[in-house]
Amino acid sequence: MASTKTQSPAAQTPAAAETPRRPTHRLYRVNGEGTAAIWTPIGAAWPNKDGKGFNLNCDAVPLTGRIVLRLIEPRSETGAPA
Repeated sequence: MASTKTQSPAAQTPAAAETPRRPTHRLYRVNGEGTAAIWTPIGAAWPNKDGKGFNLNCDAVPLTGRIVLRLIEPRSETGAPA
């Protein structure tokens, strides 16, 4: 009797497992308005492969304030957001 091995989905697509995708957007909890607003990073987002939505990874879910999704932009040489 021959044995058959079934590969897990991760084993079938080694390229996806080897190259983790970086998030393209950051999630923030924003409390307040204008220059007095406090922005707290709470997670990250990646676009779906079909480009029609996002996968969200939340480290916290706020009970107050609002959630803002912003594109991650490269930092300048001074370390401040561009």
